[in-house]
Amino acid sequence: MTEKEKMQHHMLYDANYDEELLAERKVAKELCYDFNHLRPSDEEGQQGLLSRLLGKVGKNTCIIAPFWCDYGYNIEVGDNFFANHNTVILDGAKVTFGDNVFVAPNCGFYTAGHPIDASRRNQGLEYAHPITVGNDVWIGAGVQVMPGVTIGSNVVIGAGSVVVKDIPDNVVAVGNPCRVLRAITEADRLRSWDYRISDQE
Repeated sequence: MTEKEKMQHHMLYDANYDEELLAERKVAKELCYDFNHLRPSDEEGQQGLLSRLLGKVGKNTCIIAPFWCDYGYNIEVGDNFFANHNTVILDGAKVTFGDNVFVAPNCGFYTAGHPIDASRRNQGLEYAHPITVGNDVWIGAGVQVMPGVTIGSNVVIGAGSVVVKDIPDNVVAVGNPCRVLRAITEADRLRSWDYRISDQE
């Protein structure tokens, strides 16, 4: 079994010294570099590079530079996907986003992890577990999503959260570690969200 096959089967694999994986990451980094150096007005160029880099690109995809990933082909985004500045996706395993996902600045999605014991970690071994994000999700600024996590649909993840466990549908979740704060209700749709008005409206 090759190191890439081990990676795809979520086994420990040689991420640091395997020539095939090193070459694939270099291709992705070159495409990210090209993407990050386009003029903001060059939307056609941006879409062309994202189509080459990512495994699936939905309609109305917008990623604001700078953006970095490891392989690219393991990333799938649905329709109306938006990611703000400094999004990082370490996609040794699949990272799948549904429709209508908003990602705020400085967020990371990390499928990669390393053994706790130093001997295997120092050999360059790591693992990769998939991340899934549902539909209609807002990821707040500075959120970090760890390997193997599933975030449900109609979810808001509060800024600065570290998501280490699955988050169910229809909730606001926040914290380190990220925990469900409350359900999203009809009252949220009716609220004005005008900062000048008290939350007691």
